[in-house]
Amino acid sequence: MNQFFTTPDGTRLAYLDQSQGTPVLCLTGLTRNMADFDYLAPHLPGIRLIRMDYRGRGESDWTGAATYTVPQEGQDALALLDHLGVDKAAIIGTSRGGMIGMGLAAMARGRVLGLCLNDVGPELHRRGLERIFDYVGRNPAAKTHAELAARLPRNMPGFANVPDSRWLEEARHHYHETPDGLRIKYDPALRDSFLAAFRADLPDLWPLFDACAGLPLAVIRGMNSDLLSEATVFEMHRRRPDLIVATVPDRAHVPFLDEPESLDAIVQFLKAVAWPA
Repeated sequence: MNQFFTTPDGTRLAYLDQSQGTPVLCLTGLTRNMADFDYLAPHLPGIRLIRMDYRGRGESDWTGAATYTVPQEGQDALALLDHLGVDKAAIIGTSRGGMIGMGLAAMARGRVLGLCLNDVGPELHRRGLERIFDYVGRNPAAKTHAELAARLPRNMPGFANVPDSRWLEEARHHYHETPDGLRIKYDPALRDSFLAAFRADLPDLWPLFDACAGLPLAVIRGMNSDLLSEATVFEMHRRRPDLIVATVPDRAHVPFLDEPESLDAIVQFLKAVAWPA
């Protein structure tokens, strides 16, 4: 059952704090919610898995497009750690969550034990962003979870060998089924914020990546990703020879994190941040 806390600006945010051990803050993708990590959680016994719904997503308050930014979401993540009395945490960041994680490594280095990036890096490829432009803030045409699950294999190029049950889980995680059809589980105004941030020149995130120097660092890439290129991962590895790298076959943006390649990288990463203790 989700828990809630209130940020310094009065926003009520949903979170989950599970188990004990090394604290691991799991940060989701742009339009997603904490259910993103349901597939990973059973594989990580003995860690303190902390998740949150960003403002405007899931069960958290909607606060308007101007507040749906990476810096604000980073501040909210720190506010959650403060609320829980957690001084430092490892971070697993999926897509948008990885950008937030790099920002925290640069701006709040003392709070970060290490960073694992799921299909995101210091360079974002416009083709992947343009695909997100197409759907962010819009309800799907499918009317039911089952109908959407049947469409997802065609609508998600680059994914293969995904069980039908997983597509149904994805539909249920991220859309409400209503008498009027499926509805997104986030504020549609997120579209305005996202387009404003990325329709112009793409940000240079290499300084944030370089700020991770000395921290345990991992990257997981879907082999067919259109957001994180193989060349970007190569350069990340050149700059950080100790980078833990995993490539997940039959996955695009983003891997589900319960694939064997993903799990192997995450276990290596958590050992590097002293898990198990």
